[in-house]
Amino acid sequence: MVLTYLFHDSTLISWGLFRNFLPSPPPILQQTIEMWKSRVLLTLAQLATLTVSAPSGFPTSGNGLWYTTTGNVWSREWLPVGNGYLGAMVPGGTSNEVTQLNIESLWSGGPFADKSYNGGNKQSGEREATAQAMQKIRQTIFDSPTGDIEDIKILATDSGAYGSYAGAGYLVSGINTTGTISNYARWLDLDQGLARTSWTQSGANYLRSTFCSHPTQACVQHITSTISSSASGGLPALTYAFSSALESGLPTPNITCQDPSTLRIRGFVDTPGMLYEIIARVRVTTTAASPPNAVKCIQFPVPFGAPPNATIEIAGGVAREAWVSWVGGTEYSMDAGDAVHDFSFRGPDPHDALLRLINPPSTGIIDYSRILAQHVADYKAALTDKFSLSLGQTPRLDVPTDVVKAEYKTDVGDPYLEWLLFNYGRYLLVSSGRGVLPANLQGKWANGHGNAWSSDYHANINIQMNYWSAEMTNLNVHRPLFDYFQKTWAPRGEFTAQVLYNITRGWVVHNEVNVFGHSGMKAWENSALWANYPEANVWMMMHVWDHFDYNNDIAWWKAQGWPLIKAVASFHLDKLIPDLYFKDSSLVVSPCNSPEQEPITFGCAHAQQMIWELFNAVEKGFAASGDTDKAFLAEVKRKRAQMDKGLRIGSWGQLQEWKIDRDSPADTHRHLSHLIGLYPGYSITGYDTAINGGLLINGTRATYTRAQVIDAATVSLAHRGDGTGPDADSGWEKAWRAAAWAQLGNAEKFYHILTYGIAINFGANLFSLYNPYNPDPIFQIDANLAYPSALLNALIQAPDVASISTPLTITILPALPKQWPTGAIRGARVRGGMTVDLKWSSGRPNAVSIKVDAKVVQRPVRIVYGGKTIGSFVTSSGSSRSFTRF
Repeated sequence: MVLTYLFHDSTLISWGLFRNFLPSPPPILQQTIEMWKSRVLLTLAQLATLTVSAPSGFPTSGNGLWYTTTGNVWSREWLPVGNGYLGAMVPGGTSNEVTQLNIESLWSGGPFADKSYNGGNKQSGEREATAQAMQKIRQTIFDSPTGDIEDIKILATDSGAYGSYAGAGYLVSGINTTGTISNYARWLDLDQGLARTSWTQSGANYLRSTFCSHPTQACVQHITSTISSSASGGLPALTYAFSSALESGLPTPNITCQDPSTLRIRGFVDTPGMLYEIIARVRVTTTAASPPNAVKCIQFPVPFGAPPNATIEIAGGVAREAWVSWVGGTEYSMDAGDAVHDFSFRGPDPHDALLRLINPPSTGIIDYSRILAQHVADYKAALTDKFSLSLGQTPRLDVPTDVVKAEYKTDVGDPYLEWLLFNYGRYLLVSSGRGVLPANLQGKWANGHGNAWSSDYHANINIQMNYWSAEMTNLNVHRPLFDYFQKTWAPRGEFTAQVLYNITRGWVVHNEVNVFGHSGMKAWENSALWANYPEANVWMMMHVWDHFDYNNDIAWWKAQGWPLIKAVASFHLDKLIPDLYFKDSSLVVSPCNSPEQEPITFGCAHAQQMIWELFNAVEKGFAASGDTDKAFLAEVKRKRAQMDKGLRIGSWGQLQEWKIDRDSPADTHRHLSHLIGLYPGYSITGYDTAINGGLLINGTRATYTRAQVIDAATVSLAHRGDGTGPDADSGWEKAWRAAAWAQLGNAEKFYHILTYGIAINFGANLFSLYNPYNPDPIFQIDANLAYPSALLNALIQAPDVASISTPLTITILPALPKQWPTGAIRGARVRGGMTVDLKWSSGRPNAVSIKVDAKVVQRPVRIVYGGKTIGSFVTSSGSSRSFTRF
């Protein structure tokens, strides 16, 4: 028995550090601990005999990550698998594999921890006093010579039981093998969505495979060997156990035998806290000589009062192959996140639903080959069947991924690694975005009971970046995101609108939002920097509008999209106020601050640009919505005409971040907030003097040309720096800068920032890392998920426009770097229900084909290359166009 007795949580050793022992463990436990310690150390030493080429089974296309050593640091080296509902991180162990688990809804805090938790809001009785405080703040800002105020802490509320996304423990799998290890390799197959580890030991070749299947909502780990595939052989003894002790801070659960082949893990994320359960079932294909009941679940005796513990064992020689499938869930329910349910977010006990998942019907899939085939078919349909990219890359099959990454240099680049990161970003999104909840700050992968920034939903850039690439690269992952807005943001946000802003229409949330609809403004230090962001709902409505604009799903638009957008627009109609500083008859937001920057002022460019674009979406989508509220549409049009558009050129040629000219040329802040109209928005990119131009400056009407606005945005972007400043060192800020330089058509700067971000902020496992020089850095997924959109923006651009009658412009190869002279795109999606295929060579396009969906609204379209229009047409349902002359 390799792991018997070892994994009771009160006595488990911490992986790699061998801590958390009982003061005096029983002799048999002490012997097992020492045996396991020696085997781990021996395994690490034996890995000196390593493979020197990509392992057998690795994709010949090079579409994957491979390594010749086991993973050590979780955020730098472990490999992720997921299906949206569950996530898992795999280090690639041999005789012992320690797989870290995640359940997407497992959160500490909220009403499960504190029944008085109210989403960080003021109390109902504070509404009048808060309204008076808001009025005083606005008046102070307008009366100030500099148009600002020091702080607005009076509007904020302690975060209370905000909580954090939490890890769900570890699956510990053991195989009783000894001897020298050779031919070790581990890899992540991005063609099939599999993490694998292979090695040779005592004359046998072993292969362990781990994946998470979306159709079954389960994860699977399978092991086989050349011994077990022989006529009479079988695998050595196997054990399967669970540990919460490795998941720092997670209380010890009850681990019991559901049946002879099934572990039931049942616990709470906190005391008190949310209930969770994991059910893990082991299946084997037995040899001819296998005895009955070859798989045994052993319930161990434990000290009085300690939680029960169990392990599954399989005797040596009885299994040709073995696999463990696990499902997991919590009592969390988004459907209970409204006033009718007292914002309890409490659903049914997960046990019965998990039993249905782990016990498929008699006609269901129960053998491994069919489970794997089903997973691969679903994975390819979701990820690779509809879209592909080539950068003319040459696969690196003779160099492990960590070496490829270590050799990578800014500006020099490597088309293979750049292509691989593109595919990896889409893999991470489809693997984390197809559950019930949207992808959070770490997708669905987080290590520990409490995680950096709670692994929550930061709504002033991060959750937005997570989904930038989804529409254009043909990923169907948006429904959990929109359900999340509808069921967690909107219900509690209605109360926030009333009690904090004295507004009775619509709803609002702020920058930091958890799964419990934390809609209030969080108090911490200068609350304005982090929390004064009532435009979070506006930015996310850009995604709602984009989904309709790309797909023309009228039924969805009427049922969900339009109600969301109308409610948010209604709130901001009431929140806009006259500018009493310049007294120029314009409508502005106040108080505001450019996200995570001082000062607290009025008329911030970021907010003004976004609200203007939101009002455009209202007008563009009104006819399809079926709404008869023409008074609402008229109000939107009227206030859109009155509002400041957030576009001013300052004293040193910059695009102003605030309505008052106060920008510093030395400001290298991580956010590009005032350039949102450049990317991902369009108020700068599509600037039109007749539409969003013409403004009063000191009583004088000023009219900029588009060239002047673009030049000012360019000046601001250049002064913002390369994404490494005293305020941060994150990958996401570089991805945003790269996309913005591509939008400006600057191939050299686009490629510089793109490659700089790769060189600095990505780990050996290609995770994007915050503070990457830390020995144990923080994983932030937003750069991984935004990377495909930044790269694609250099190859195809099709930004939004202000009206349905304005031509959609599709620009081909606007910022193609010289390092990608040859390439192709298949299946890119653009607005108006169009799919684009593109091929290029010698740095010039060869062919562009455009296919229009079966049901679309007619839109005028221009195809542009090299600053010239090479074709134009009006879309019609089911039509297609091809272009071969450039």
